Amino acid sequence: MSIEGLKIESFSLGPIGTNAYLLSRPEENKAIIIDPGMNPKPLLKRIANLQIEAILLTHAHFDHIGGVDEIRKLKSCPVYLHDAEADWLTNPKLNGSTKYPELGAPIETDPAEFALDQGQTLKLLGLDIKVLHTPGHSPGSVSFVLGPYPADSPLSGTHLFGGDVLFRLSVGRTDLPGGRSEELLDSIHGKLFKLPNETVVYPGHGSKTTIGYERDNNPYV
Repeated sequence: MSIEGLKIESFSLGPIGTNAYLLSRPEENKAIIIDPGMNPKPLLKRIANLQIEAILLTHAHFDHIGGVDEIRKLKSCPVYLHDAEADWLTNPKLNGSTKYPELGAPIETDPAEFALDQGQTLKLLGLDIKVLHTPGHSPGSVSFVLGPYPADSPLSGTHLFGGDVLFRLSVGRTDLPGGRSEELLDSIHGKLFKLPNETVVYPGHGSKTTIGYERDNNPYV
């Protein structure tokens, strides 16, 4: 796996500022998208001339999937989602989009083409992307790791795209259907905190952080 030459861009999308991430190889004009949120116009503009290899979903809450249908049809790219939320893309009640009508219309799209599972390695964009099942915020929440895992040597350069599991000085909410606080903490301590301290955490909302900073300072863990 080579992270060299990889460009990572973030887009704050929709009414609650969901972070969508674009990982690209500029020299190859190829990219993947993690969590295309609602109102994806800025992201759509950016990818107009890019080949999108895949859409990866950390989970299927409405604010993380709002752009899936439009981008998938525009770019003819597959969607990856954990099987625990296989029905959420097709069911607005399950993905939560009917619960907050003031934020937008119900969201419904076709099922994901590929299922994600714990320990899986995706080979996309010339990368090996490790999949960690990190439930707690939602039953199918996953985190994507680029770089060394677990921390068995003093390596740096690891990137973590964790959705709504771990935030800067906070953690994901567990009061939504399928959420469990004990599971969330197990995911953080048992999987995410095995990553090197220098690992950059790209969360579903808010600013970047690192594993070491959260281990030392996050009051919720």
